Amino acid sequence: MPDRLRSDVRLLGETLGTILAESGGEDLLADVERLRRAVIGARDGSVTGEQITELVASWPLERAKQVARAFTVYFHLANLAEEHHRIRALRERDDAANPPRESLAAAVRHIREEAGEERLREFVEGMEFHPVLTAHPTEARRRAVSTAILRVGDQLERLRAAHPGSAEEAEARRRLAEEVDLLWRTSQLRYTKLDPLDEVRTALAAFDGTIFRVVPEVYRALDAAIDPEGTGRRPPLARPFVRYGSWIGGDRDGNPFVTHEVTREAIAIQSEHVLRALEAACGRIGRTLTVYTGLTPPSEDLRAALATAQAGHPRLIAEIVKRSPGEPHRQLLLFATERLRATRERDADLAYPGPEAFLADLRTVQQSLAAAGAVRQAYGELQHLIWQAETFGFHLAELEVRQHSAVHARALEELRAGGALSEATEEVLATLRVIAWIQERFGVDACRRYIVSFTRSAEDVAAVYELAERALPSGRAPVLDVVPLFETGADLDASPQVLDGMLKLPGVQRRLEQTGRRMEIMLGYSDSAKDVGPVSATLRLYDAQARLTAWARDNRVELTMFHGRGGSLGRGGGPANRALLAQAPGSVAGRFKVTEQGEVIFARYGQRAIARRHIEQVGHAVLMASTRTVQEKAEAAAERFRGVADRIAVAAHDAYRSLIDTEGFAEWFSRVSPLEELGELRLGSRPSRRSAARGLDDLRAIPWVFAWTQTRVNLPGWYGLGSGLAAAGDPDALHAAYTEWPLFASLLDNAEMSLAKTDRAIAERYLMLGGRPELTERVLAEYDRTRELVLKVTRHHRLLENRTVLSRAVDLRNPYVDALSHLQLRALEALRSAEAGELSEEDRSHLERLLLLTVNGVAAGLQNTG
Repeated sequence: MPDRLRSDVRLLGETLGTILAESGGEDLLADVERLRRAVIGARDGSVTGEQITELVASWPLERAKQVARAFTVYFHLANLAEEHHRIRALRERDDAANPPRESLAAAVRHIREEAGEERLREFVEGMEFHPVLTAHPTEARRRAVSTAILRVGDQLERLRAAHPGSAEEAEARRRLAEEVDLLWRTSQLRYTKLDPLDEVRTALAAFDGTIFRVVPEVYRALDAAIDPEGTGRRPPLARPFVRYGSWIGGDRDGNPFVTHEVTREAIAIQSEHVLRALEAACGRIGRTLTVYTGLTPPSEDLRAALATAQAGHPRLIAEIVKRSPGEPHRQLLLFATERLRATRERDADLAYPGPEAFLADLRTVQQSLAAAGAVRQAYGELQHLIWQAETFGFHLAELEVRQHSAVHARALEELRAGGALSEATEEVLATLRVIAWIQERFGVDACRRYIVSFTRSAEDVAAVYELAERALPSGRAPVLDVVPLFETGADLDASPQVLDGMLKLPGVQRRLEQTGRRMEIMLGYSDSAKDVGPVSATLRLYDAQARLTAWARDNRVELTMFHGRGGSLGRGGGPANRALLAQAPGSVAGRFKVTEQGEVIFARYGQRAIARRHIEQVGHAVLMASTRTVQEKAEAAAERFRGVADRIAVAAHDAYRSLIDTEGFAEWFSRVSPLEELGELRLGSRPSRRSAARGLDDLRAIPWVFAWTQTRVNLPGWYGLGSGLAAAGDPDALHAAYTEWPLFASLLDNAEMSLAKTDRAIAERYLMLGGRPELTERVLAEYDRTRELVLKVTRHHRLLENRTVLSRAVDLRNPYVDALSHLQLRALEALRSAEAGELSEEDRSHLERLLLLTVNGVAAGLQNTG
């Protein structure tokens, strides 16, 4: 471990130890230390699992809960230390002359050398990155815990910046202990269930703290990479390529708590946040832009804009002129600030009608400054504000609506029958009316995408257009881009035929004509992986993209593929930039749209340096995936290794389906994992199942993955791969595929990460809770097979051998995760035992709370939930 990281982990750990001793006495600290040493000993063989079980069982339940909380808080602090170390590393690697790997500057350099200046400009002009924030309940931490961790981080930075031995250092150390104490005393569990608007506000904390400020920094980095000497003194060469979307408050598929009222309120909350941010930025720049007419005379357009403002609002302009005499550029920006405030407060007399009018004022100021020779003022901070307004508008993120195709079918059936309408049908119609209102209030781009879950045919898309026509008076229907979502293996296979049918729909034809033949479809990773297994899903998704790319080319359609990837590996997660480079050749074409889910939002956008790095890495991958060399290499490898991949996919699929189709598997899974208790964590507003059915088919992918993660099995990330590799044979050919084919490398690397986070001995204890030894044996045999063959194919001597930073993080955490797993097993074994019905109300309550505390801690330790 690097010295500075080790120092931070030790400092935070010692501070927590002090707090534990103060709060619970030296005996609490001693118990925590006893368990810590035991789990470390178990890793080197000096302590047995039975000894740890006896230690954990010896504590009263109240003490067991305290120990679980201690390890959970430790993980929060260790994660914080690693995050700060990563930020330090990013700063140290920042070298304009030698751009770091996977940066925008590195992509610009490569494309310029390969394709020339003109082609580079075309790539930059056409690139798009469209992250969509979702409310999928995978963020186990309470917002209060997250903000407490941020405060600890602030004090850690302050302490490290202070001079050793100074009064400032002593005060920072005192404040650090105070914040760690507060983190320890903050409940790790939610007492009330989140509602959808809570989820909206939680996600927008990332916008307020990070995203709004980082986006123009990324554009500036791209602009500087294209022309480092001219940036800030000429019109920008980088156009705004990031567009945020959101499902939070719009995704109603299986969530009865997302209503049309919620959708309307969600966009209002988003607008409030972005207007406040724009108002603050415009006011800050306006107050500092103190250029006076003697050196920087205003243009005629700027004079005319001020004269128009004077005619309509003489008193306000007089006040502004009094505060800034002889500073017309400043005057117009301060007037724009007042108009933003009026827009936010719904003062129709002064408010902007939309972001275009605001941007027109900003460009008037910019052009006037440039014409007067003040180019640094024109293309510096003012350009950042223009980029922010272009990126976020007055709605911040496009709100997308999602609903299940079956809901639309039932609604249409009722409407066509002409009888009384059910509450569900009325809600569908009300939602479409709210979309129309949003477009009228904030513009069409604020809410025009309507995603249809489980799209099986073009009729599922046509249903939405018909419902929109029925919901509003003739000619008043909203503008809609209806996006089919293909989720299961069968749906992916049938997707080109569905698109053929869509081309015949009048609503789709109209939109193609209006957008220059642009269309969007969505690919679901979570349900496809749960349906056919991780290996088969990965290859089917790749094949589907290849077929859809060919379909788009044949039909002269500019197709954007929206990737519904989860945060965890079992739901298509992993590093977005590596996944992007592994896509089928031609499928990216300079555009990448992807979901940013739950815990991923704060992992990627919680800190400005990390957020910037994430956006740059994706931007780099978008550009590189569209280059000739990357596409040709991937195409050649796919053709060469396709036969091998097919053999792997068939065997992996058969192994996976054979397991989950075993009679009684769903009941066994519920017994060996905390699946049924996860709902008590109150992670989000959405139920874990689409209906009251208890089978696997109705279980959402998130709790499926989350529960397997808790058991330390991580089955959705690797199961079936071992059988697939065994069926393929020829380790040399498999190794060649690993080194030459990005898709296969990504598949094995992700499986390797899942295997590294798996603990076989602890997993076996969980699996044995189900009373089905034959299933336990089958799962463990597949684990052993997969681990052995992944190492053989990659030619690694140990898991994650080639990924030092990740390996270190996993190795650092695993023993401490073990401690929480042993505590969780104590609770789970008691709740699953034959004597569970005889537990007292108090003991059951303590056991359930211990279980939930450990679930929270394991999620923090593994940095994965669902």
